[in-house]
Amino acid sequence: MLSCCNSNTITLSFPFPLTTINKLKHTQHRHRQTFVVASIHHDSLRVLEWDKLSDLVASFTTTSLGRHALKDQLWSQNRTYEDSLKLLEETNAAVEMHNHGSCRLHFGHIDAMLVQTAIQNARRTIPVTGYEARAVLALLQSSDSLQGDLKATLKQDKDWYSRFMPLSEVIMEFVVNRSLVKVIEQVIDEDGSIKDSASSELKKSRQQVQVLERKVQQLMESLIRIERSETSMLEVNNIDGRWCIRVDSGQKTSFKGLLLSSSGVGSTVEPLSAVPLNDELQRARGLVAKAEAEVLLTLTKKIQLDVDDIENILNSLVQLDVINARATYGLSFGGSNPHIFLPDRNSSSTAQSLTRNDNSNGPLPNNREWILHLPKAYHPLLLQSHRENSQKSKEDVATSVAALDKGQPQPVPVDFLVSNKTHVIVITGPNTGGKTICLKTVGLAAMMAKSGLYVLASESVQIPWFDCVFADIGDEQSLSQSLSTFSGHLKQISNIKLQSTRQSLVLLDEVGAGTNPLEGAALGMSLLESFAQDGCLLTIATTHHGELKTLKYSNEAFENACMEFDEVNLKPTYKVLWGIPGRSNAINIAERLRLPSVVIDTARKLYGSSSAEIDEVITDMEKLKQDYHKRLTEAQYYLIQSKRLHSSLLNTRRKITEHSTTLRLKKLRDVSDSAAMARSILHKNVRELAASAKKTSQHNKAIESSHVSTTNSLHTASDDKKPTITDRSPSDAKKFDKSSAGRFAVPKVGDTVHVSSLGKKVTILKVDSSKGEVEVQAGIMKLKLKVTDIQRL
Repeated sequence: MLSCCNSNTITLSFPFPLTTINKLKHTQHRHRQTFVVASIHHDSLRVLEWDKLSDLVASFTTTSLGRHALKDQLWSQNRTYEDSLKLLEETNAAVEMHNHGSCRLHFGHIDAMLVQTAIQNARRTIPVTGYEARAVLALLQSSDSLQGDLKATLKQDKDWYSRFMPLSEVIMEFVVNRSLVKVIEQVIDEDGSIKDSASSELKKSRQQVQVLERKVQQLMESLIRIERSETSMLEVNNIDGRWCIRVDSGQKTSFKGLLLSSSGVGSTVEPLSAVPLNDELQRARGLVAKAEAEVLLTLTKKIQLDVDDIENILNSLVQLDVINARATYGLSFGGSNPHIFLPDRNSSSTAQSLTRNDNSNGPLPNNREWILHLPKAYHPLLLQSHRENSQKSKEDVATSVAALDKGQPQPVPVDFLVSNKTHVIVITGPNTGGKTICLKTVGLAAMMAKSGLYVLASESVQIPWFDCVFADIGDEQSLSQSLSTFSGHLKQISNIKLQSTRQSLVLLDEVGAGTNPLEGAALGMSLLESFAQDGCLLTIATTHHGELKTLKYSNEAFENACMEFDEVNLKPTYKVLWGIPGRSNAINIAERLRLPSVVIDTARKLYGSSSAEIDEVITDMEKLKQDYHKRLTEAQYYLIQSKRLHSSLLNTRRKITEHSTTLRLKKLRDVSDSAAMARSILHKNVRELAASAKKTSQHNKAIESSHVSTTNSLHTASDDKKPTITDRSPSDAKKFDKSSAGRFAVPKVGDTVHVSSLGKKVTILKVDSSKGEVEVQAGIMKLKLKVTDIQRL
């Protein structure tokens, strides 16, 4: 506001304080910057064809809400490193669940849009339709079944809970009201109609409608029969719920509004003042509609009680559908789980590395440890296009034969292995050699890993986490802004340079093209050196300018690569050769195409001898590189073979060791069994011998006792007839003593005696005089016997 106090003073007044105005300007500038970043990021994803890949991945969802949610998720720009790790964890869990096969995350039978509408109507107490109620029923049944399958799996092995995390946690949080499921099943039929058993009034009204409709049908049939012979034309129509009959007998006579009362039967026509059957039918139908509305309102109130749980289940199933789509896409195209990481993750500069570049930050430190490894990575859209063509060829025999005749090549994977010292890669090569495909493959792989998708590579992928992927690819001519192709590229690169961070990936196609070659080469060198110095995590550029090839030899942050070209067949091989720059093939190709020799010689002179020498050096480097890769491939093959043989030898050695151990244990068991059997037989024989010896000893004692008693009785009975020992002659006493001593004398160790109970001769081993026992050796047995049981020889 401008005011004038006097002729010499002018006063400026504002409706808001200056601090408020400055805050508003700062907020507007921040929003403008955010919009510019989003616009550049969107343009970069567009030239990478991220929209086509998003549509392809979203086609693996089974619900409409899941399809929209997945697209929104893939296009999200506010994603942190932790968010990417969580997305990959979810995808891995879905892959585990898919491989296990017990829990199927397929929800194609659920109409998510109808469920969402039913939830909105229930919250506003608007009666749900039968189709909406049936959709809610399918949702509850599917969630209950999925939760039951997971519980059954966990009963078999509890470890699956952690392997399915975080999906197992989401599934176990389902709250399903089974009573609501039963109510919906009892009220709503499979086709979405209300069952007659829903209420007694509804059943009664429907029966009444059926009776009235039968009566109307009978009336129509009667009128047709009556007028068939008398009229040439009879029209029966239902107009606004009232039956109208027009009879034309040639005299243009018409009868409208012929009505049959509820009491009429057959062809009796009542006057118009009678109670019309049509009105009664309409009233009955109105009662049916009212009863159905009451049933649906009651059902809606019951759904309203569990609307929060139903909404949570719907959101969870949509989330599971999104996760399963990401996993199914990776499995379908043979993707591998990428290993993503943050450079300088453990350093204090991690937070600063995510801020925008400015002059105060300075160049990046050289101690960053990171690597990008994409072994045999495929461009996802090329692979999908090849699969579609192959499928069409299988379906159409004629197309298949034509495809065989054309010899359609399969997509060629690219190998990327970038060390931690490299910040800028310069790729050279001929047109249509695959340079742009390489850029898009790396850019899409970075975005796929960041978005929780598997990267289409043959082996495990290691890739840094990039906060943004900026790309300048293709013809960016802008007619609306009156910009040429060159100006459009410069504008895009300028925006990328301003908005890139220390965590960004920058992809530049044909840098420095579109203007004078000398100026374009100088500008391209300056741009790439600027990206290397200011600290973008990785910049990959393609070019035709030979001067950019020399940057590697003056700055260790640069690396050269080229697209291989088959000079024999004059075709690109689409393979990346690392460490060597590409060379010009134009003159050689022209010579092979039989251009006049005069033209070829003049071109070579104009090209210069120094350039020809450089090309020869590059040619030698290419040959050495190819020979190196060939020998490396052979070495890897033989290394794999040696590992396989070594594994086979270890396996054989293990089997031999196990076999020898088994044989040794078997022999020990056999010896043990034989020893046990021998001991058993020996103990049995000893017991039998001891029992036999005992019986013999008792028998001898009995004989001896009998003999003594007989002798005593004889001695008592005939004292006068036979003298006693004392009365015997000295010769008889001497004879008796000798025989008794010879039989009962204690033997000595080593003596051979006879054991009558065994019927064998044995050798004395030990003599115990105090007990009157001896230990003898009888074959392999040792026995203890009484002295009285042996007889000396």
